Amino acid sequence: MLTLEEQIEYFSKLTPDKPAVIWGDETLSYSSLWKRIQEKASLLKGEGLSEGKPHVFIATQDADFIVTYCATHQLGSVCVPLENSTPQKRQQQILDELNGLSTMENVSDILYTTGTTGKAKGVMISAKAWSANAENLIDRLGFTSELLFIVCGPLNHLGSLSKIYPTLMTGGTLYIMESLKDLNAFFSVFELPFTKFATFLVPSSIRMLLQIASKNLAAVASKIDLIETGAAAISLSDMESLCKILPNSRLFNTYASTETGIVCSYEFSKFGCEPGLLGKPMKHSSVRIDEGGRVVCSGRTIMSGYAGSPELTQQVLREGEIFTSDIGTLDSWGMLRLQGRQDDIINVGGYKVNPLEVEEAVSSFGLIADCICIPAHHILLGTVPKLLYVPKQGKEVKPKDIADFLKGRIENYKIPLLYESVDAIKHTYNGKLDRKAYQKN
Repeated sequence: MLTLEEQIEYFSKLTPDKPAVIWGDETLSYSSLWKRIQEKASLLKGEGLSEGKPHVFIATQDADFIVTYCATHQLGSVCVPLENSTPQKRQQQILDELNGLSTMENVSDILYTTGTTGKAKGVMISAKAWSANAENLIDRLGFTSELLFIVCGPLNHLGSLSKIYPTLMTGGTLYIMESLKDLNAFFSVFELPFTKFATFLVPSSIRMLLQIASKNLAAVASKIDLIETGAAAISLSDMESLCKILPNSRLFNTYASTETGIVCSYEFSKFGCEPGLLGKPMKHSSVRIDEGGRVVCSGRTIMSGYAGSPELTQQVLREGEIFTSDIGTLDSWGMLRLQGRQDDIINVGGYKVNPLEVEEAVSSFGLIADCICIPAHHILLGTVPKLLYVPKQGKEVKPKDIADFLKGRIENYKIPLLYESVDAIKHTYNGKLDRKAYQKN
């Protein structure tokens, strides 16, 4: 398969006037996009950027990011996009660290993880891995030239960055938003003269739309071709609600990480809503479960390693396989089902409590807007599950109400013994529950 830049050049000749990237009130056609990429590459070369060298830059949510990203690849250099709030000192520190490496051969990008499960690491991704990710998505999700894909997440993370590839490599159109905070701006995109719309939304964003903008979502239902979710677990109740509001849309739950690439996806709108079910591996990916129940991934999409960290690399990448921290199973159909993360399991008097299972059960309680289950210390019982929860606006929810609701839905030892009503649950900016933020509790 051609590279992203080669495909943009191809469409700049085949469909030169077609919109390639839209942001705000501005639009770049394929021919204009390709011209700006060439100009930017020439500028970067004049500034001293060369093959194999890292280019550290801020991931802005606009066409300038696409231009800089592709221009860097044109020079054979390594893209290192960072979150837009990254301090200048940290940017320079990363650049100095990467310049000190002896080689970054066959490395296209270095994406820094959020560090919610440890120190932030620079994940090295090859051009071949990006092409394989794109083919996985095109094949399973069905990207076409008619699609307008709305990107509303940070472009320095796999979830959103990976959608640039299948969209532009099939001649579609990207619409880039700063975030999903402005719902009016999000829904105004559907007024554009396109026939098919799609987007990637983390589960927390889906829940927000269902709770405060379900009517708006229903109003544009006929225009939504597909919605993909991932990065965290989506609840059964949210899947069912989304299917009800969007009866003719294709809805996917995808398993992916920066280290593994895009691995599995399950169309729950077609085959049924089941929490944790993520489907079969895609065409360039393989999955197995090791003797400890961990998910092990291999194939063309996996990372090349952690930049400057051979020891950390060896801990997770061995003989072409990524050993994740996810616990899962493969059913008789070869479909992956996640059961949680190894590090998140709560040991309660010898019993193992998966917080995802507790959160899934609580999410179906109609008075709860958000929640997280964490380990906490009980003066008599030691470690017990504790539930932090956010009542829906205007609702009063007592701990006994939740405990009574959970009886018969999960085993008694999994029902939290401690409860705390809070104003908000902490999430990372890519939508995952920020469990690390509650470790001190």
